[in-house]
Amino acid sequence: MREEEFRRLLDTRAARPRAIAEAAARRRRAGSVFGEHGRLMVIAADHPARGALRAGAAPLAMADRAGLLDRLCLALSRPGVNGVLGTPDVLEDLLLLGALEGKVVIGSMNRGGLAGTAFEIDDRFTAYDAASIAARGFDGGKMLMRIDPEDRATAGTLAACAAAVNDLAGQEKMAIIEPFVSGRAGGKLVNDLSPEAMIRAIAVASGLGRTSAYTWLKVPCVADMERVLSATTLPALILGGEVADQAAAVAAWRKALQLPTVRGMVIGRSLLYPPDGDVAAAVDAAVELLS
Repeated sequence: MREEEFRRLLDTRAARPRAIAEAAARRRRAGSVFGEHGRLMVIAADHPARGALRAGAAPLAMADRAGLLDRLCLALSRPGVNGVLGTPDVLEDLLLLGALEGKVVIGSMNRGGLAGTAFEIDDRFTAYDAASIAARGFDGGKMLMRIDPEDRATAGTLAACAAAVNDLAGQEKMAIIEPFVSGRAGGKLVNDLSPEAMIRAIAVASGLGRTSAYTWLKVPCVADMERVLSATTLPALILGGEVADQAAAVAAWRKALQLPTVRGMVIGRSLLYPPDGDVAAAVDAAVELLS
């Protein structure tokens, strides 16, 4: 991003807050949730709002907003990328930069379970709600749903996610649930990525709300994915997460994309901050898997 372009963004935010609503109103919307490859390819950038700023070995990589926006704009400009997932601050920056034209836009909803905190499982809805997603002309909302059998706060998060599913369905917007079974290990909340835990999480997520008509799932690549995804008929998107071995991750994504339930991918840090720094090449390699 050119320095003058970033300066204009800062000046607009300070002097013309109504410019965000104006940009949303005139934005050209996506005609379908699927791209030319017949899949949904989403770049995720909702990590900072939960205090998760690490990418690879850099603990504060995503704290540089100009750098993050630069990477996002590049990723969104690549052929085959037809969607983005973010919190209001990030999506509004992208709106003002004109980077959301013709894209599927998913608003991230519950970011209150801050990474590394004692209250992390109590994942409050602190960002978008269904009404604001509809008002902006966006396509859906995403929520994180973690089940900790030892933490009573899980019940409140489940109820809040069910309410969000209801509200999004009432607006005929996608409700994308990212489900996990989680637990404390050494004081840190970690996700159980065993097939059995993912099957349980998917089963619970699939049944949330008064209707599942608009519900999608966002799931990681784990062992025995065919058995895992046989737990639901809901459309699923494969998430990227932090990747230690890019080649192994790509191989796992390719295999998962062959399953009939899988309708696309949602990938963030592993494409925005690849080990070699080549964002365009990393995005293009992921898009190639969809054809």
